Amino acid sequence: MRLKGRDLIDLVDYTPEEILFIIESGLEFKRRFYTGERVINALPGRVIALLFEKPSTRTRVSFEVAARQLGASSIYLSWGELQLARGESLADTARTLSRYVDGIVARVKEHWKLIELAKYATIPVINGLSDLSHPVQALGDMMSILEKKGRLRGVKLAFIGDGSDNVLNSLLVSGSKLGLHITVASPRQLRPDENILKHALETAKDTGAIIEFTEDPYEAVRGADIVYTDVWVSMGQEALREEKVKLLKPYQVNSKLMSVAGSRALFMHCLPAKRGEEVTDDVIDGPQSIVWDQAENRLHIQKAILALLIP
Repeated sequence: MRLKGRDLIDLVDYTPEEILFIIESGLEFKRRFYTGERVINALPGRVIALLFEKPSTRTRVSFEVAARQLGASSIYLSWGELQLARGESLADTARTLSRYVDGIVARVKEHWKLIELAKYATIPVINGLSDLSHPVQALGDMMSILEKKGRLRGVKLAFIGDGSDNVLNSLLVSGSKLGLHITVASPRQLRPDENILKHALETAKDTGAIIEFTEDPYEAVRGADIVYTDVWVSMGQEALREEKVKLLKPYQVNSKLMSVAGSRALFMHCLPAKRGEEVTDDVIDGPQSIVWDQAENRLHIQKAILALLIP
């Protein structure tokens, strides 16, 4: 399957077959890593620009290490240190970077900036997180579920917390395309992006996926294979902290909630975690947690994304 030269702005633009191909490629890169192939020269001499407007640990480090393990190099470009900070347009930045590097991983505050970069760049632009979606996280998550459960179709994922979460948006898109059963437990005031939800529900009709919502977290986790949560207050939402914490307090993932899910349920969190808010220590550090395997898989899925998309 040929994906070279493609942008990865949102998984809406990818078919179920293409998404599964990326995930299976990530698993193959991980297998080869653990059999001793730590460096695979899939992208010799290539240079990847990491254009970040927001701070990052996992996305930045996993892409930097992934590039090195593929024989490529990377340049970290902090938004505030570029001429973007002095008013240079995204269009001109995209045109310029296209003459220097082979691909751009961009982490931005507003999703429209990714669209603008992709419009004017002549090289692949990869979404490293926006306020709307986080496709590279969702791909790594689906890889982790397939690795742990041996399947994706029919797996029940219960997302507990903020229904307007950007990671959830990408989980809904990828999950609907891959046939998952996703139950979102969230206050009615917090719902996914309207267009994303519409796409997921329409896709589910064709794939047999199930997308459902409830305000009851205990109802959501019954029979769940995966219990998933994210921080309640994302970067840039600090002014809403008090309101959101009060609203989401009943949606904490704790031992009581996990006991309703049952012993076969695995706990996932995209990290960073605000311990004591959306999740308790005994859950994130407990035997059902796979968050560290999940975090590691970001490295292997980034290798797949770069190797498949960068010409």
